[in-house]
Amino acid sequence: SMPFLLCLKKKKSPVPLGRSIFQKHTPPIQQNYQALLESCLKNKRLFTDDTFPAHISSIGTGALLKKLPRNLQWKRPHALHKNPVFCAANRKQLDLCQGLVENCWFLAALEALTFHQDILAAVVPQNQSFERKYAGIFHFRFWHFGEWIDVVVDDLLPVNEVGELLFVSSVSKNVFWGALLEKAYAKLYGSYEDLQIGQVSEALVDFTGGVNTRIKLAEAPPNLWGILTRATYSRSLMGCQTHLGTTKVLKNGLVAGHAYTITGIRKVTCQYGPENLVRLRNPWGKIEWKGDWSDSSYKWELLSPKEKILLRKKKEDGEFWMSLRDFKIHFVDLVICKLTPDLMSQEDGKKWMYSWKSGRWVKGSTAGGSLGFCNGNFWMNPQYWLKVLPVEDSKKSPSVCNVVISLMQKHSTKHRNRAPHLFIGFLLYKNTILLPFFPEQYQESNRKLPPGFFTRHQPVNKHQVFLDEREVTYDFHLEPCVYVIVPCTLEPQQESEFILRVFSRKHILREMGGNTSFTLSKEIVDRYEGKIWEDFFTKHFEQVKKILKLSSLSQNPEINAVQLQRILNNISWRNFQSFRLNFSLDSCQGILALLDLNATGTLSIQEFRVLWKRLLFYLEVFQKRDTNRSGKLDLVELHAAVQETGISLSNEVCNLMAIRYGDPGLQISFESFVCFMLRVEIMGEAFRNLTQDGRGIYLRESEWMMMTLYS
Repeated sequence: SMPFLLCLKKKKSPVPLGRSIFQKHTPPIQQNYQALLESCLKNKRLFTDDTFPAHISSIGTGALLKKLPRNLQWKRPHALHKNPVFCAANRKQLDLCQGLVENCWFLAALEALTFHQDILAAVVPQNQSFERKYAGIFHFRFWHFGEWIDVVVDDLLPVNEVGELLFVSSVSKNVFWGALLEKAYAKLYGSYEDLQIGQVSEALVDFTGGVNTRIKLAEAPPNLWGILTRATYSRSLMGCQTHLGTTKVLKNGLVAGHAYTITGIRKVTCQYGPENLVRLRNPWGKIEWKGDWSDSSYKWELLSPKEKILLRKKKEDGEFWMSLRDFKIHFVDLVICKLTPDLMSQEDGKKWMYSWKSGRWVKGSTAGGSLGFCNGNFWMNPQYWLKVLPVEDSKKSPSVCNVVISLMQKHSTKHRNRAPHLFIGFLLYKNTILLPFFPEQYQESNRKLPPGFFTRHQPVNKHQVFLDEREVTYDFHLEPCVYVIVPCTLEPQQESEFILRVFSRKHILREMGGNTSFTLSKEIVDRYEGKIWEDFFTKHFEQVKKILKLSSLSQNPEINAVQLQRILNNISWRNFQSFRLNFSLDSCQGILALLDLNATGTLSIQEFRVLWKRLLFYLEVFQKRDTNRSGKLDLVELHAAVQETGISLSNEVCNLMAIRYGDPGLQISFESFVCFMLRVEIMGEAFRNLTQDGRGIYLRESEWMMMTLYS
């Protein structure tokens, strides 16, 4: 018989569900944003949302009420700031701070979202403002149990008597996208109080519809730095959590049992050798790590002055650096959410297949429970037939396929936290074991596996752990074959609806038994940075290696200005096919001086990746603003292009840069635009890191010389 399958967490008593009536998941109320907006504009009135009213009931009924001020008011942003802005173009102005709701998990995921403008735009539709077509109504999109839904809210926000927001606020006090998005998320899940408890992994999936990779840092794989690097340079959102503890804020500055956003990584060159650093942000917008590589750490003195200036930020803003070694010690989980599950399989940019099916566990019918209860009813659970197929373009051996299976339970009430999660999991069985025992006609008739099969055969995942979490996800390396997935609750007779998701390069999924519901399958590809980056390496890296006279990347190449010029001018830029790029040696020396933080006179592959990512972004902006396709920007187009990047420059500075980087007619080529934008971004970053008050900076002579002469 099968051994009892242990749980990770202390077992909760099951929530009593109706004896005879199945409690279906309550779908959110759907409202038509466009129709409501047009109605309000036509009638010249501001929208008031009766389905989520500006009332204490929308905040909650429990402990959160005790934190509220006596004179709680609901006000619109125009009453709180003379110049309210919905969403800022500059990423730093998107930074948020947590309010009275203890939803650090939500904020950590939201911060991660701000690093990817295209994913952010899918959640936060950008054609909204407090000026044009303003009617007090806003909308946001979330992935909710298998489908994208639109959530409409009014802009009445809870504030205290002096007009300060009670919940999420922006670091830039006139920016309100975060507060409004939190309100929409609270509406989706019942109330603000329903956001008190959660996991960063849940919010990451709600913002992307993606798949999570969870890494236990105590058992981190040896290539963790490689995984973080790949995640950073592809469309991945990353969050993590500290160990639980009795003290809230620890002596080392970390908050116990708290979620953080991973905002960057960097390999630095110290006097004793290289060091891998991870940059994190506390959603509180304050309280930082105090150990090695913190803002005041002596370790920064081991770096070149320029690297120190551009990386260290001596501000109490919640963002800090720490070594990868300390990160693995002080944090429990690393969660990486990606639109496709190619992070671990190293098959970036390839087409993946995604299938999902909805199902339910019903008492007396399909709520069989787990094998651990030895009740003979396990076979009653829903069963799914999965055929894993080989693919020709896989980097892996044809005999091994990367398959990710995810099981998500739906909460049965409108309020997310009113009923605790059930312990859920699934078992996976291979069909090659099944064939001698299981007649062929069973498979053809699509009948469920009989009870006897499960007492005779072991599952592929023998040590399946049941978790009381919304979603459990596992990564398998399977040979092409037929499998059977059996999702179940830990205990029998527990009811819930669920969604089963399968990601692989190629597969077929269907339900077994008489109730064959519709299977949604579609091809997905992470088409943006990850694909472009993969294309670059597969198509052009051989050229780069020839230029650098290297046999492999493992030699840690360093690229000098002459080599950089050859690389940039010999890459076939598919969007610039009408003419060849012509980066001069002077331009390449200027680029190298800006990005070469450790003053070696060369670019590392890491620094080159930073450059490549910026080049792709600048190319997109340049082409958008080069309306006559001349390959050059005039002064008006240059102003528009700079604004498009989210950077605010005065007319005087723009004109000065046109004189410095333009031709005699003040026309800016793409090559000059790259040099100009890199300088603006890096000098802006240096100022923000060095300033104490936001108005000025103090530099030693050596630092001044470093920043002005070698940049």
